[in-house]
Amino acid sequence: MKPHHSRRDALKLGTSAAVGAMFAPRLAFGAEQEAARFARGAVIGEATAAKTGLGALADGGNAADAAVTAALVASVFAPHQCGPGGYGGCMVYAHGKSGAVTALDFNTVAPAALRADIFKPDGDGKVRDRINEFGWLATGVPGTLAGLEAAWRRFGRLPFERVFSPAAELAGRGFVVNAGFAGAARAMAVQLRKDAGSAKLLLPAGEPVKAGDTFRNEELAEVLRACIVRRSVRDFYRGDIALRIAEAFAKHGGLVTAKDLAGFEAREVKPLEVSWRGATVRTAPVGAGGLTPLQALAVLRELGWDTRPVSSERAWLRIETLRAAWRDRLQLLGDVRGMDALATKLLSAGGAQLTAARVLEAVRSGKPITASGSSREHGGTIHLSAVDEDGNMAALTLTHGNSFGACVTVPGLGLTLGHGMSRFDPQPGHPNAPGPRKRPLHNMCPTVVSRGGRPVLALGGAGGRRIPNSLLDVLLSAIVDGASVDEAVAAPRVNTEGGLDIGFEAKWPPEEQAFFKSAGYNVSTSRIARISAVSFDPRTGGCRAAAR
Repeated sequence: MKPHHSRRDALKLGTSAAVGAMFAPRLAFGAEQEAARFARGAVIGEATAAKTGLGALADGGNAADAAVTAALVASVFAPHQCGPGGYGGCMVYAHGKSGAVTALDFNTVAPAALRADIFKPDGDGKVRDRINEFGWLATGVPGTLAGLEAAWRRFGRLPFERVFSPAAELAGRGFVVNAGFAGAARAMAVQLRKDAGSAKLLLPAGEPVKAGDTFRNEELAEVLRACIVRRSVRDFYRGDIALRIAEAFAKHGGLVTAKDLAGFEAREVKPLEVSWRGATVRTAPVGAGGLTPLQALAVLRELGWDTRPVSSERAWLRIETLRAAWRDRLQLLGDVRGMDALATKLLSAGGAQLTAARVLEAVRSGKPITASGSSREHGGTIHLSAVDEDGNMAALTLTHGNSFGACVTVPGLGLTLGHGMSRFDPQPGHPNAPGPRKRPLHNMCPTVVSRGGRPVLALGGAGGRRIPNSLLDVLLSAIVDGASVDEAVAAPRVNTEGGLDIGFEAKWPPEEQAFFKSAGYNVSTSRIARISAVSFDPRTGGCRAAAR
């Protein structure tokens, strides 16, 4: 039986633990990096949310309790990045003692009425008025609450009200708007003004919320309180709340119905995995983004990349491998029959060897693999990693898509909705084309690394299409170089989306940047995804956390 605390006691304990966590020791890795060492577990990601996750650990919760508590608070505190109306996410969870690793998929599902040709792209693939990104057609069934409840029920041990109450209290009490929230509201003000619910919530007196304002969402607090009373999110999908959501879609020309909401379930799924140098890397399956960095790991393993001397050729193999994986991602992947078999093939020794041969030929000939790439906006995502004193680990990512998702809000419920339908390729006939009850591809990559059958590293990122690339860079540092979590997160990163545009982080070696420019790539300085990671030492029980 799960231990019971009164709601007041639970909140009191959680608050005191969070305050104590503010004074955890820090290591100096520059203004961009957080690093900390903990004795009894760690949570890292959005800072305010992570503190409440630490409070859950202090109250006897495990990594799942901490991650879900933190995710719910992030959904209130960072409404531009995620929310209870967010389109969804995924989680990878590892049991410390048994070493078993599983994944939860709570990606959005398209409404049954969504057709493959609904967005009618022009010859350049652009959708008129961007209706796949903004407005009520851009959103499917919100998966976030179903996924977080499923994670708690499957792996957590604290009472439901202990996990959900901090978010409800924060929404009702309010909080001070930070620069990120304010900047996103300012940037998206034109779109937010087009929707009455969003304008009322996010543009008080007709202007975007500002840094330093106190922001409250009492309507959302009532939704969360209703869940706490029932100890379930069932009404969000099959009760009164679901009916109000469906009515809003019908009124505003959206397609999600009460039947679509009732049919949604978070799914427990088998992770994808690749082993190399004594480490086994597991991540959420297609349509999450983790297949891309895992495919790159498998190809680099077949190339013997870890034994090659540091050189421009070694860096070139790395870049071409990542470009090849992106080409496969953008051309082949989607929610269609046979996708599990394709993923298995791409990660198999035979599949990796075929790609490795193409990469090696490209490098030796001096001609990059032919591939086109298209860039997308990046934003609107939160990642949290958690570990407890028993070595249980959770990597949890959730998102709206881009800032405030579809920029529409359900009146009376305070639910801003994610734009999951924008993650489809609008071209009919593509594997990732829109379709009834399909799940779109996304870039979230929650990942766990195990050694000797025990989980030792949990990580993931926020930053759209930059996530798979940054995740690969951190994994290569940890697995090939044997770097600690602090060192791996601090290592320089590179970004590509499959084309000839290569973005290097500023601290990438200048001579290698010059080499790629001379080889015909379009070289620039790039932003990176923010990776949040925790590590666990099974010998000592020591926990560390780092983010950058």
